[in-house]
This record gives sequence, C-alpha cells and structure tokens, in this order.
Amino acid sequence: MFLRESGRATDTDINLDALMNPDLDIGVPGGTELLAFAAAIIGNDAIALDAARLAVAEAIGPHAIPAASAIGANFSKNDRIANGCGIPFNPIMLKATTEIRAQLGLNDFRSAVNTFKHFPGDRQRLKSLTGHSLAV
Repeated sequence: MFLRESGRATDTDINLDALMNPDLDIGVPGGTELLAFAAAIIGNDAIALDAARLAVAEAIGPHAIPAASAIGANFSKNDRIANGCGIPFNPIMLKATTEIRAQLGLNDFRSAVNTFKHFPGDRQRLKSLTGHSLAV
C-alpha cells in the first residue's frame, strides 16, 4: 500500500503487478535490481545476495544498500510479528486495501485467515468482488 501511495504522491506510475511478476517493470529507478535484492535477502544464497547488492549499488548508488536493507528487514520483522501473534488487519485497512490485496493475491496467503476469522463479512465481500473465496 505504501508503494502505491508513494507513487501517487510523486506522480510516478507504479506497476504493482511487478511485485508478483519480476519480468515486469515496476516503474521506479532500479526497480528490477531492488526486487532481485528483496528476493535475495529472504533467500539463503550468499552469492546471489552479493550479486544483488552490487546490482543495486550500480543501478542507483551505494547509498541505496543500507536503505533497502533496513526497509526489507523492517517489513520482514513486522510481518513475522503479526503472523506470530495472529494480528488481523483492522477494518479501515481491510477496506482501504481490498483492490490491492485481490490484485496481488494476498488474500490467498495462509495468514490471511487471521483477518477473515475476525471479519467474516469482509470475506463475503471479497468473494463478491473477485468471484472466489479465501483459501484457508
């Protein structure tokens, strides 16, 4: 959601589908390299991580390495905490992210059940919007 809003604020056309399909151009400088770096930091291949780090530095500068690393670590930390606690989305965020969750297939992740078990009405609304129900 933040990437989409940042794009709007800077009048940048962000292709969110590239988050799930790395063959697409995301629309930000160094986007391809940043997506490869994001994949590498959650992987277990040190050589791929080194290559991705160098590619980001070459594409948008060495200053981007600590920033991208901190952002990736923070997202991973927040996600793990929320999943571990079973924290559901709140109703405001659920409503604000309906389209993007459907577009990126986020409702199909197993942890989405943490939200929909607390807000079953939104599960029905999702089914009416997308034509399929949440995979649980």
